[in-house]
Amino acid sequence: MAEATKSMNVRVDYVTRVEGHGNIVAKVEDGQLVDTKFEVTESPRFFEAMLRGRSWKDAMFLVTRICGICACGHGTASLRATEDAMGLEISEQTERLRKIVLHAEQLESHWLHCYFLVAPDFFGAPSVIPMAKTHTDVVLRAMRLKGLSHEICEVLVGRHTHPISMVPGGYMKLPSVRGLKKLRDRIASFEADVLATVDLFATLTPPAFARETEYESITHPDEYAFFQGDLMTSDGDRVEEHDYRRIIHESIVQHSSAKHVRNKRESLMVGALARFNNNHAQLGCQAKEAADKLGLSAPEFNPFHNNTAQIVESVHCYYDLLRLMDELIEAGIQDEKPPLQWPEGRSGEGVGIVEVPRGTLVHHYEYDEHGIVTGANLVIPTNQNLANIEADFRAYIPQLLDEGKSEDEVRHALEMLVRAYDPCISCSTHLVEVQFE
Repeated sequence: MAEATKSMNVRVDYVTRVEGHGNIVAKVEDGQLVDTKFEVTESPRFFEAMLRGRSWKDAMFLVTRICGICACGHGTASLRATEDAMGLEISEQTERLRKIVLHAEQLESHWLHCYFLVAPDFFGAPSVIPMAKTHTDVVLRAMRLKGLSHEICEVLVGRHTHPISMVPGGYMKLPSVRGLKKLRDRIASFEADVLATVDLFATLTPPAFARETEYESITHPDEYAFFQGDLMTSDGDRVEEHDYRRIIHESIVQHSSAKHVRNKRESLMVGALARFNNNHAQLGCQAKEAADKLGLSAPEFNPFHNNTAQIVESVHCYYDLLRLMDELIEAGIQDEKPPLQWPEGRSGEGVGIVEVPRGTLVHHYEYDEHGIVTGANLVIPTNQNLANIEADFRAYIPQLLDEGKSEDEVRHALEMLVRAYDPCISCSTHLVEVQFE
């Protein structure tokens, strides 16, 4: 072991190129790891408390403020929870429209993360800004792709950040067939950029590290699931949405303002790699070809390949989005009237689970007989990954030490590992008071 690795005290206050504030702590004495953790230092955001006392008509519009990146995902999960509590069935048209919006959000987030936050590590750049000079074509492609997703959401839900046209039971404003045809042609014109993205990331080699864990996602017999399905894990557990607490066990830890989650093991993982490991057989043919080109096969235990899985999913979502658009155009847009009143005398609970870019998202509401929220539980993907990040630290740091890495090299490697999870730290905070020692 190199002399530099016998003792080190790694502390990264506010990991860069992630959403929100998180700190890395690692202490090595006499060549042995004695402490490591990932501190979430964001202030609590109280969205569960803010939902209480709100009308069923307001819930979706409130929770989309949780995240500017996953606003449509939070909105969709919220609508599914409210509709579940109302006993409301949505139309096939509404389901297709919501799936398209979820696909668009996956594309926007995956492309943003892989190009703007991950790629600089592989190109030796501190951020994407200097890459505008050294890799101009790459940055311009990234900008084009990111903008496309916003165009899709603007047409279908009014805007991507905090959508305004989705409501329980349907839409306040539906797109026209003419508008869909124009948008469909626009999306199809980006195929070369999508395939070039696969070619680019096929040239990048993620760090060598593997640690098997429990992979959680939703699953559906008829599709690569994002919109609905049973909750499952790679360890064999499978439950219906209402029984999510049989798999997702939340707990409070002293060093983080965000909860940790586990099931059978010490931790679990959600996100693109978890979905790929659980549902890879249901990917579209183009996505399977992309996975082959990228060298990704299931099961994959290297968390850095979460980003590889994001690229594979972007291919799947792109082509599946076109398929859904074609089905909508062929069927025509039918006028629908969402309900204006809460079902008389009905009270109860509703659960909506969807897959957002960072993993499995749960919205669980309790409503009284007037359609007023009396309780809410939100389970955020990043929360579910935090314990797994720390478990990866405990396995990865000794490997780095054995490789003779310096303190700076260990620090950078751990930052890359956190970025591989694509954490959305602001979304994940729940607690009112945390004291850091």
